[in-house]
Amino acid sequence: MSQTPIELKGSNFTLSVVHLYESQPEVIIKALQEKIEQAPAFLKNAPVVINVAALTEEIDWLSIQHAIIATGLHVVGVSGCKDEVLKKAIIKAGLPLLNEGKSPRRAPEPIPVSPAIAKTKVITAPVRSGQQIYAREGDLIVLSSVSAGAEVIADGNIHIYGMMRGRALAGVSGDVQSQIFCTHLAAELVSIAGRYWLSDKIPAAHFGKAVRLKLDQLANDLTIQPLD
Repeated sequence: MSQTPIELKGSNFTLSVVHLYESQPEVIIKALQEKIEQAPAFLKNAPVVINVAALTEEIDWLSIQHAIIATGLHVVGVSGCKDEVLKKAIIKAGLPLLNEGKSPRRAPEPIPVSPAIAKTKVITAPVRSGQQIYAREGDLIVLSSVSAGAEVIADGNIHIYGMMRGRALAGVSGDVQSQIFCTHLAAELVSIAGRYWLSDKIPAAHFGKAVRLKLDQLANDLTIQPLD
């Protein structure tokens, strides 16, 4: 007796819905991190739906999506979208537009706006392949090497005082003033505020050298110069 290789069935899943009341990535990421710290067993690496019904101004959806992903949450869809331009941006990002049913639960808490406190995270041991180090709301300093397959991330600047073979992502919450400082650059990827270079984009003259990378906002691309 033959059996079909797949079967479609209806089912119900409980998903958390993140209602956005602010469009600034740095505000969103701080508020989400605070919520995750309050209930890590429930929210860490959780799938979520993003509700954008309260957002009225023009927004950069890609920056918001990157900010949410940086907290470890997984966006499975977006609801409450009425703006046609925003709908196109969401669909282009590969996310489905969802319709929420009515819920008897109380209104969601607004995401608070509070000033960020600059912090510096210092890592003294080598960052091994498969590891990810994230400096939240501040700079990251690595006093050793970063292996291929490892990832170092910061809301602010990144300083690497060893061989850099992995991936370095600075300004992930949208800070275009962030920079990357490295004494031996051989990275798989470098990124500042969402703009990135893969290894083949790094100029050969700077490969393996001490360099500083920053964002040229007029060209909307990274720039590199020797670190003297």
